[in-house]
Amino acid sequence: MKGIKIFFGALAAAGLLLSVSATAQENANRDADGNVVRGPYETNGFWDNTFIGAGIGVNTGINTGNTGTVDYIIMPGLALDLYAGKWFTPAVGARVGYWGLTEAGFSAFQHNFSLDLLWDITTTIDGYKETRVWSWIPYFRTGFNLMNGNPAWALGGGLIAKWHPSWLGERWNINFDGRGVLVPDKEGYGWNDSNAGAPAQISIPMSLTIGVSYHFNKTGFDRHDSITPTIIPVPFTLEDYNALEEKVAELEKENAELKDKVAALEAENEKYRNLANGQTYEYVDGEFVATDSAKGAPGVFYFDCGEATLSNRELAHLEFFAQSVLDSNSSVVVTGSADKQTGTARINQKLSEKRADYVKNILVKKYGLSEDNIEIVADGDKNNVFDTPAKNRCVTIRVK
Repeated sequence: MKGIKIFFGALAAAGLLLSVSATAQENANRDADGNVVRGPYETNGFWDNTFIGAGIGVNTGINTGNTGTVDYIIMPGLALDLYAGKWFTPAVGARVGYWGLTEAGFSAFQHNFSLDLLWDITTTIDGYKETRVWSWIPYFRTGFNLMNGNPAWALGGGLIAKWHPSWLGERWNINFDGRGVLVPDKEGYGWNDSNAGAPAQISIPMSLTIGVSYHFNKTGFDRHDSITPTIIPVPFTLEDYNALEEKVAELEKENAELKDKVAALEAENEKYRNLANGQTYEYVDGEFVATDSAKGAPGVFYFDCGEATLSNRELAHLEFFAQSVLDSNSSVVVTGSADKQTGTARINQKLSEKRADYVKNILVKKYGLSEDNIEIVADGDKNNVFDTPAKNRCVTIRVK
């Protein structure tokens, strides 16, 4: 019984660790009304969302006699996992693997070869999020067990607590995996040798492991955007047809006038197209007026909840802004903000400082701005100028 207590104590500790990490998640997969945004998702390639993994931990279990009572408890020993698999959709996947066990003080391994059908229940309930920190993944297992050279079919299941903090990168996960299987012992060769030759018994090996998995090729899923036109049948008369013809004629005339205006604008623009001084112009009240493009609208770059680094998409926006608007002599004000709906004022102040310093370092190291020309402002959550929390998790760059 001591072995069973140790096993379930370790499982409870893993669950506590994962429940604490749940507080770090955000709700980036929700629309403006707070509803979960769901698929459909584009079908991934054959090698996309494939993974391999390994884990190590402890095992225990029980063996039942022919009367159905527990007649032997396995002392905790070593458990080893090796597996490979694939996610077919954000919530459904499969893996094949090897699961090796041994009892404490017992030199021979019990070998298990299995197929697991995976169900990401967190994604099913809360929708798909590529930045999700944790997920609960129950699974059904089938395969065969090999002990002392005797094979037997085994059925069972388990639960994976997948942890994916941002510092691991997009391809690595840490997995807490607890499972158990039923192994019929028709020949009496189970872990209780004293029952050799007895009627059918059942072995129930269980284990808890901690390990890592690595994902190959594409690691996420893309939603498929499609717009299906709504066809509303309406009566259509000859008068309606004639009215439409008149409307079409008016639109064609208006289109011809617009083409003439565009041609005139192109002719006016040609005067400035090949200027060598780098001057830019705005079209104001029918004329092109010289303007300073560096003092245009500020750049705004958004962060995920609790994060102080930009996603790849936002880094692309920053690159476009820096290359289009800034140069090495630009003087800018970098303002960091956090949304007041999440976290305390003290935490949000620190977070806004980290975000502003992070963007400043990119401007200096990657785009060549002078550190003396960058003014840092950290507003915390005091200056929430946008209408939703997601928009207030940002850094703005304003050219002086």
